[in-house]
Amino acid sequence: MLTKLLAVFIFSFDPYLNTDAGTMSPFEHGEVFVLDDGGEVDLDLGNYERFLDIKLTRDNNITTGKIYQAVINKERRGDYLGKTVQVVPHITDEIQDWIERVAMNPVDGKEGPPDVCVIELGGTIGDIESMPFIEALGQFSYRVGPGNFCLVHVSLVPVLNVVGEQKTKPTQHSVRGLRGLGLAPDVLACRSTEPLEEHVKVKLSQFCHVPISNIVNLHDVTNIWHIPLLLRDQKAHEAILKVLELQYAGKVPREPKLAEWTERATKFDKLKTPVNIAMVGKYTGLSDSYLSVLKALLHASVAMERKLIVDWVPSCDLEDSSARENPEAHKKAWKLLKGADGILVPGGFGDRGVQGKILAAKYARENNVPYLGICLGMQIAVIEFARSVMKLCGANSTEFDPAATSPCVIFMPEGSKTHMGATMRLGSRRTYFHVNGCKSARLYGNATSVDERHRHRYELNPDMVPDFERAGLQFVGKDESGRRMEIIELPSHKFFIGAQFHPEFKSRPGKPSPLFLGLIAAASGQLEPLLQRSCNNLPKTHVNNGKVQIRKLYPTVPVKSPLTSLVNGYYPNGTGIHT
Repeated sequence: MLTKLLAVFIFSFDPYLNTDAGTMSPFEHGEVFVLDDGGEVDLDLGNYERFLDIKLTRDNNITTGKIYQAVINKERRGDYLGKTVQVVPHITDEIQDWIERVAMNPVDGKEGPPDVCVIELGGTIGDIESMPFIEALGQFSYRVGPGNFCLVHVSLVPVLNVVGEQKTKPTQHSVRGLRGLGLAPDVLACRSTEPLEEHVKVKLSQFCHVPISNIVNLHDVTNIWHIPLLLRDQKAHEAILKVLELQYAGKVPREPKLAEWTERATKFDKLKTPVNIAMVGKYTGLSDSYLSVLKALLHASVAMERKLIVDWVPSCDLEDSSARENPEAHKKAWKLLKGADGILVPGGFGDRGVQGKILAAKYARENNVPYLGICLGMQIAVIEFARSVMKLCGANSTEFDPAATSPCVIFMPEGSKTHMGATMRLGSRRTYFHVNGCKSARLYGNATSVDERHRHRYELNPDMVPDFERAGLQFVGKDESGRRMEIIELPSHKFFIGAQFHPEFKSRPGKPSPLFLGLIAAASGQLEPLLQRSCNNLPKTHVNNGKVQIRKLYPTVPVKSPLTSLVNGYYPNGTGIHT
């Protein structure tokens, strides 16, 4: 819809009781995505930011924990005037109030409220935990009236290998369950491995009471950038616009403008020359744990016209203990590491696998292999440098050894040691470049400063910085105080960079993260031409991935403001919005 010149706002509803995703294990829920305002949210919001190229806030992610916390706080204040607080109406009303309040915010700096608000409700029809959200949406659809609510139901159409037939029963049952809860789908989005056969669509239409024109098939494709083209070819936009009565709005062109997506999808399919990146981490068993890192690598590799091959290297398997306990895994891990064109050590927490990451950083440094360390990956590189180059055998992080004799990495003074949730240094922070001509600054177009997103509670020990600099390690980026180290470089190395921030969170398909671009370029022998282009094409002042940013603080639960969009209890039709 954004490609049709409509302003789109998006929500993600997660029915779990956690207030946010910040304390969840990556193995259980994938990566924790960090927003500009410091919100720790579900990885789905990262997908939305990348596809829509907008900035979201923590209020775009609603969890059961947030809703119940807001209701309980109101009850404690006496806002309900002695009423018995119940799931219906108080929880369901809070969900609707949250939607109405936040949906009136301008989209990413644009003026006025958005044209369309997209709400994604996670989970499966029938889940107990999502019942209040479904009830709230049922009430909401009734309140706003026809022409203002379109329900898209996503369902799987599996194939039984024995008979090879596409089965519609799961979709029929989920639609029946949805209707029993007071919601009727306007559009069916059917996932499948192969395109839906025509008779299957007829059957779905007949049993689910959805027009064939409103049944959209999302089958497997060679790359995710084909999806917008797939939706356009099936005229999904026309089905949705018709339900929302927006098809005659003057600002909506007849066909989506998807030339950029077409070019990107086609370019990806034609890539032949490989570039191998070794991803050394502790969560390699679940790729979603590093989803944004993978996407950033993909964006950069396509920009550099290389076919990305990620070699997953469990950091534990690189350690000496693995050679004794599991020699085959140890041999395989080192073979992957030594065969890679570049090495990336992403962020993480805890001491498991740390020694393996240190060995990976050492191998990259000693063998002139391009290296990018993110958050913990930067701290690891500093610890390795202290041990190997400065001969500080006791060099370590106080996260792993509180009694370290040479504490290279320390707990941040403002951090909390009693509470884990939302107590780290989070969100967009400004980094100032202190070394002219360093690779990082050149990748950012010789910018004087950049804004990137952070998520950490440990930092490099500022008292040891002079010793590191005398030994040859450069701290090219620092915060506004000059005491907090943000970017390190090894000048004598082809490409050896560490960043305390997470550049992957702001990478976009058409605007790759500069540091990831540098890694892929160095790994494919294209670094110098890239540095020349970066310096020529980008502004020489502060940049925020191509955009100037004014940092803004957002309240966790903003005070509800009066709504101006309701007319006699109903919303005006979409065609009348903003008039």
